[in-house]
Amino acid sequence: METEMMRPLLLLPEMLLAGGALAALIGGSFVPRHRQWTIRIFTAIVLAATIVAAAIQLRSPATSAFDGSFAVDTTTGIARILAASGTLLILAIAADEISASARESESYALLLFSTAGTVLLAGANDLLALAVGFLLASIPLYALIGLAHTRAGAEATMKTYLMGALFGILLLLGVTILSGLTGTTGYAELADRLADAPQAVVTVAAVAVIAGLMFKAGGIPGHFWVPDAVQATTATAATFLTTVPKIGALLAVYRLATVLPPPSSWPLLVAALAVASMTLGNLAAYWQSDPRRLLGWSTVSQVGFLLVPIVVAGRSDLALPSLLVYLTGYTATNIAAFAVSAALPEHRDLVDYRGLAAQRPWLAAALLVALLGLVGTPPTAVFVGKLTTATAAWDGGYAWLAVVVFGNSVLSLFYYLRWITPTYRNAGDEPVVESRLSDRRWSARLAVSAAALSLVAGLAAGPLWYVVSR
Repeated sequence: METEMMRPLLLLPEMLLAGGALAALIGGSFVPRHRQWTIRIFTAIVLAATIVAAAIQLRSPATSAFDGSFAVDTTTGIARILAASGTLLILAIAADEISASARESESYALLLFSTAGTVLLAGANDLLALAVGFLLASIPLYALIGLAHTRAGAEATMKTYLMGALFGILLLLGVTILSGLTGTTGYAELADRLADAPQAVVTVAAVAVIAGLMFKAGGIPGHFWVPDAVQATTATAATFLTTVPKIGALLAVYRLATVLPPPSSWPLLVAALAVASMTLGNLAAYWQSDPRRLLGWSTVSQVGFLLVPIVVAGRSDLALPSLLVYLTGYTATNIAAFAVSAALPEHRDLVDYRGLAAQRPWLAAALLVALLGLVGTPPTAVFVGKLTTATAAWDGGYAWLAVVVFGNSVLSLFYYLRWITPTYRNAGDEPVVESRLSDRRWSARLAVSAAALSLVAGLAAGPLWYVVSR
């Protein structure tokens, strides 16, 4: 009886996120605009409670909920902590950017709803749970992007919505085919029955589902909306959509990959998507002059690196731990980079950063750590992630993919240097865009703190690896 009573507590983090989102949405309607900060504090408490609940459950043995449709294991626990922590950090940007705005409480509710969908995606062990998580993580993003209230924001919202509808249909098509072939939606049964199904049809269905999840991750072929949305929307939404949803989408791809039968060609498909994402993202980012658009293409590239361990799922024991380590490092590092741009909202061209190191040395240092971290420079956490993912690819028999990882890491250095160079160059007699940093003090503090977290996670890679590889 005690065991049965404790079963609902398995989903306590998800209940906190969903319940908190509803409370923020309803409660915000009764709070005056000048006191909307109370909803932000409430949202922070909900996210902190989610992190604590997830950390406590990490100490329990792996199990599942809802008749095996949702996995409660180390992977889900790490995803819960990363998603909630990332959203909690992003609240610092919101405190500067949308404080006392007309849609402040609604923004917090949308962030919580999308975070809940991300966590549901990460733990989905059933095709129907996967579809629900996809929708819950995606739909709030359309509203978040549109809250910019500009022509460019409206265009980006429409593009994101249309792309989301297209790739959502693809995902549901793949779900329908897989369930129709096997007569089940649970991953445990799928793993047993797909081996006897026509491999050509299984491959088509797998392509559809993975393509749908690539929209959520922001990788090829569902990447078209990312640069426009990042450039046109608020810094709060841009930071969130390039960071948190990726956690759930990529772990959902990993779980699905472990179910697909070995004879199918899905590893080659994911490898092709990885190479295309990291290469196209790097090449497109090189020509960008807007820092946020550059970071948008950078996130497309990062998805390619994050797909590498998924290619060798089931072939290497390093695959899942390396993916989790990379996601941890990427979350902190990407937030640090976006926080710098949020602290300097009027700096919308790379040349605007000329002389920043002399004006704001700590902010320039945070930008340096974040950008070199995204390259994969030691001792940052992304360096550990790239090293372990390349090692996993080599261990799984994809040595050529490991070479591509290192080649694209070197390639990415060139466009990050286009941002770093003016930051540490003397402004001389050239005019410098003045920054009202006092108005964005929380974003500046977040940039420094997140950059420090990236370094700490890299230096503490040993204990981090132990946790994720349990």
